[in-house]
Amino acid sequence: MEIRDRVIVITGASSGLGRALAFELAGRGARLALAARREEALEDVAARCQQLGGAAIVVPTDVTIEAEVAQLAQTVVDRWGRLDVWINNAGVTLYAPLITGDIEQHRRVIETNLWGYVFGARAAVPIFRRQHAGILINVGSVLSEVGQPFVPSYVISKFAVHGLSETLRVELANEPAIHVCTAMPYAVDTPHFQVAANAIGKTPRAMPPVQAPEKVARAIAKLVERPRRTMFVPRAIVLGLALHRLFPRTVERLLLDSLRRWHVSEEPEQTGDGNLYEPEGDAKVHGDRPPQLSTPQFFGWVAARLVRNEVEAIGRLAKRATGRAAQGRGA
Repeated sequence: MEIRDRVIVITGASSGLGRALAFELAGRGARLALAARREEALEDVAARCQQLGGAAIVVPTDVTIEAEVAQLAQTVVDRWGRLDVWINNAGVTLYAPLITGDIEQHRRVIETNLWGYVFGARAAVPIFRRQHAGILINVGSVLSEVGQPFVPSYVISKFAVHGLSETLRVELANEPAIHVCTAMPYAVDTPHFQVAANAIGKTPRAMPPVQAPEKVARAIAKLVERPRRTMFVPRAIVLGLALHRLFPRTVERLLLDSLRRWHVSEEPEQTGDGNLYEPEGDAKVHGDRPPQLSTPQFFGWVAARLVRNEVEAIGRLAKRATGRAAQGRGA
């Protein structure tokens, strides 16, 4: 699909990846409906989109309220007479244990990250059916495929987003010109980490190799041009996922060790709701939380940890073998 003059909705368009997406698509001549909770921030994005050669309207929307999402879709159709692409992107994060964290905070993450996408699908798909054409893009995560501690409700919501896409593909199997795509990026350098709700009192930082939002935005733009079911950004993610399927316990222990050490620093951070209920922080594309170590340093640490784990495993096997041999002699 040629992007120029296509009518595209972006939720979560005020900052981070959504903001980068707006700029990327505007530069290719798209007509954009920008949705998020902050009207002033959206106006700033819209002005920049106009400068880049696109058209943009601002539709303040809380994606946890279905009536507002439905009104967003209606506003787009009233303005341009059609809807070509809907990008479900709005999302929030909570750093808290699943078992002891505040259940209302966990619930809010799932309301935003899952129900916000469900409401988007319920608004967009009927229009696509009338047109017999359209593209729904759900922005998931590598965490749609593998678990992670510290952000359990976020992981649960992203797994559910994958399920939402799979379900819709079957429902729309008789509509060959309607596409449901799931984008699954690895860590992205956005304000995501600094505006997250925090109940652990420590400072989260991106895990290397962190990606520029502009890179992920370009990849998602390719889904508009040539839809496909699932897209990993970067593609090398599939190698890590394959290793997880082959050696799940080993990879999970490595994940836990690395995330404890490098994702959540010992630097204290004030606990609070972050942007769960109200917008927070500067509306910008990039974040202010660089990784604690470079990508080469991180992979060096991973390699060293794998060697250490292997040596420890061999030691445990040798100890058990020695114990069994001693028992045999005693018998």
